[in-house]
Amino acid sequence: MTTLRVGIASYDEMRSRTLEIARGKRKPTKGEPKIWFTSAESFAKVLSDKNRALLDLIVETEPESIAELAERTGRKKSNLSRTLHTMEHYGLVVLKRAAKGRIIPKVPYSNIALTMPIG
Repeated sequence: MTTLRVGIASYDEMRSRTLEIARGKRKPTKGEPKIWFTSAESFAKVLSDKNRALLDLIVETEPESIAELAERTGRKKSNLSRTLHTMEHYGLVVLKRAAKGRIIPKVPYSNIALTMPIG
């Protein structure tokens, strides 16, 4: 089982962390998040019920293209493509280029773990 680790941190905290890593002052630990959101709200927006259902459908049906996934979901291909590109930005899906310009969506993780500070 592969788990994507996601964290919540302010923009300033993420920037500081990135600069420390780039300068060699900090080394990411094995269990640290790989993907960061600036708020719980932004995380919830990207992983809404509708988008989690979309991830489940991709895993279950393994569509061979975004067009095929659009047919299965009843969503417009352009809107679905925009959602998938946003999810790709956060590492939630991988969009593989295939023959004849097809793009195949894949979900590389079986779980998502959220690390969020309280307060």
